[in-house]
Amino acid sequence: MNEIHFNADAGYLEGIVRGYRDGLITSPQYLNLTQCETMDDLKLQLATTDYGTFLQNEPSPLSTSTLSARCTDALVAEFQYLQQNAAEPISKFLDYITYGYMIDNVILLITGTLHERDTHDLLEKCHPLGFFDSMPALCVATTVQDLYNTVMIDSPLAAYFRECLSAEDLNELNIEIIRNTLYKAYLEDFYLYCQGLGEPTAAIMADVLNFEADRRTVNITINSFGTELSKDDRSKLYPRLGNMYPEAQTRFARVDDMDQVKAILEQYGELRSLLVGVNLNASTGGAGGNELSLEDRFFSKEVQLNKDAFEQQFHYGVFFSWLRLKEQEIRNVVWIAECISQQQKDKINNYTAIY
Repeated sequence: MNEIHFNADAGYLEGIVRGYRDGLITSPQYLNLTQCETMDDLKLQLATTDYGTFLQNEPSPLSTSTLSARCTDALVAEFQYLQQNAAEPISKFLDYITYGYMIDNVILLITGTLHERDTHDLLEKCHPLGFFDSMPALCVATTVQDLYNTVMIDSPLAAYFRECLSAEDLNELNIEIIRNTLYKAYLEDFYLYCQGLGEPTAAIMADVLNFEADRRTVNITINSFGTELSKDDRSKLYPRLGNMYPEAQTRFARVDDMDQVKAILEQYGELRSLLVGVNLNASTGGAGGNELSLEDRFFSKEVQLNKDAFEQQFHYGVFFSWLRLKEQEIRNVVWIAECISQQQKDKINNYTAIY
C-alpha cells in the first residue's frame, strides 16, 4: 500500500484511532478499579477514563447492565465518528467490520419472530453497530418467510443468505447453525477483501482473521458435543481459513470429547500454548480462584494479536484491532463490576489486562 496515498485517504483517521488506543484503561487503573467496594466507587474511578462523560448523569446505585450499556455507547460513538469521516476504501473496510454485528442482530430478530415476540422490543436489544438502513422493515415481518425475503433483498448480508441458506432453514432447531453458517461466509469474504488491499493490511488482517477462524473451529467443535449435529454437518460450519485449515479441521470433525480436542491442540505449537494452566471444563472468567478457561486464553491471545497490529503503520488493521481491544476492555469493566455487585472479590482479578 502506497504510504502517500494511505495518508491522504486514512492518515487523519489512523491518528484518531491511535489516540483512542492511548485512552484504553491501563494496568494501574485496573488495579484501582479492583479495589472498589461499591458500584459508586467504581463509577468514581471510571470518571477519569473515556467512559466518564457517558456515566456522569447516571443515578445511583449504578447497575452492571447500565454500566455495560453506557460503555457500549462510548464505543459506538467513537466508531461512528470514524465512519462519518471515512472515504473509500476505508469506509468499505469499516462497513465490513459491522457485518458481524449485523449477523447477530438478524439472528436475534429471527429468533424473536420464531417465538412470536414483538420485534420492536427486540430492536432495542440489537447492537447499534449492527444497524442497517432497512432494519426497521424487519419489524414489519410477521413470518419467517417475510423476514427472509426482507433480509435477502435489502440487507448488506443478502449475499451471505443467498449463498448459504433458504427460508426453510430458518427454524428454532437450526438457529445456531444459521449463525455459524453466516459467520463462516462473512469471515471468508472479509479475508478475501483484506487480501485485495495489499500489504501490510493483508498480512495483519490475515493474522487476526485466521485466529478468529481457529477459535470458531474449536468452539463449534466443543459446543456440538451432546447435540444432534452430525460430524459431517459440523465440518461444514468450519471457516475455510485459519492455521487449522484444512488438516486440524479434518481431525476436529471426527472428535467425540474434550480429551480428543486437547490431544489435537497439543500437536500444534501455536495452539499448545493456549492450554497452559487451563481447565477445559471451566466457564469463561474462571471456575474459581485463578483457574482459566480455554475462552479466557483465546481472549488473551486475541488481545496480543491486536496490540501487535499497532506496531506497524500505514494499514487498516488498526481500526479492527482497536475495536476488538475496546470490546475486551468493556468485558473487563463489566466483569469487575459484576464481582463487586455480587461480592465475589476473590474472582475480581480474572480479567484480561490490555496495557
